[in-house]
Amino acid sequence: MKLPVHTHPEDWIAHVFSAKAAQRGGVIRRSVGWVRNEIGEDRFIREVRLRGFHLLECGGQYVIVCSRGPIRRIV
Repeated sequence: MKLPVHTHPEDWIAHVFSAKAAQRGGVIRRSVGWVRNEIGEDRFIREVRLRGFHLLECGGQYVIVCSRGPIRRIV
């Protein structure tokens, strides 16, 4: 069952990337299902790439590291 889209993609993107954590170079996360329903996975990945951020998927969540700097996985 596909859920209805609730917002315009541009508004959704602006909302996500205007979060304080995103503005400060922190980490934000969003449900994979929610992203797919609201704007689609391809569009989301493109928006993360445009900003030079890092994107991980874990446990049904997208984790966005809102920094252009390198990341290092410890374990």
